[in-house]
Amino acid sequence: MGISARIGFIGTGKMAVALAKGMVDKQTVASDQVIGTDPFGEAREAFQSAVGAWATTKPMEVLQRADVIFVAVKPDKVEEALVGINPHFTTSHLLVSIAAGVPLAIFEENLLTGARVIRVMPNTPAMVGVGASGFALGTHASEADGQLAEQLLSAVGVAVRVSESLLDAVTGLSGSGPAFVFQIIEALSDGGVAAGLPRDTATRLAAQTVLGGAKMVLETGMHPGPLKDMVTSPGGTTIDGVHELEKGGLRAALMNAVRAAAAKSRRLGRRGQKKKRF
Repeated sequence: MGISARIGFIGTGKMAVALAKGMVDKQTVASDQVIGTDPFGEAREAFQSAVGAWATTKPMEVLQRADVIFVAVKPDKVEEALVGINPHFTTSHLLVSIAAGVPLAIFEENLLTGARVIRVMPNTPAMVGVGASGFALGTHASEADGQLAEQLLSAVGVAVRVSESLLDAVTGLSGSGPAFVFQIIEALSDGGVAAGLPRDTATRLAAQTVLGGAKMVLETGMHPGPLKDMVTSPGGTTIDGVHELEKGGLRAALMNAVRAAAAKSRRLGRRGQKKKRF
């Protein structure tokens, strides 16, 4: 069932296209409920073509026509975005930021008192409809605002509400995680090639195997450990491979990768909080 809210995008890059297209494709909103703005003609044209929605050069038009405003710009462009938003932003607007590492406080301090703000950490698989997003509510955002954000974000995958203090962990896990998974797929493909498979066959089988494993976890609700045990027959081939992964420190390496990415996100966030008001 669709919603009546009108959705605006400040910035119409790839993530904005992914979100808007997902909302329209899932019939969460109609294309005529969506509008975007971007200074770059190529980005506007791509948004219009993919979503079937209007894109303008003027942020003012987005604020006039939309109820929910997605700030979908790079972190270093947030100041410019706020300058365009500020004169027209009201308490009837809900701002949803997907600018990585930019704290809620930056928006709340630079918009009018009582501004309703939600911060989101999406990931790139949203572009193919299987994203994993974490979101946190600002001081003045209501429960209804949170439910609306979850409904919109769920159009492109899974959306989980967390406290803002946990968004760095979300960044380290699902935000950076696709890069780790791509490395795993590449390594599995390399192993297949080393065992004699053609590269295209090896990559296709590796990617499908990762997809299938993830789907089993999500659909069965089982812990990954027992699912792994289902594959590792006594004295079979798989347990020898698992032994090699343990010797190589795969699990520790992945845990360290998530922790390192989360720690970097925390450092970037602290740096952003030290900035003066725009």
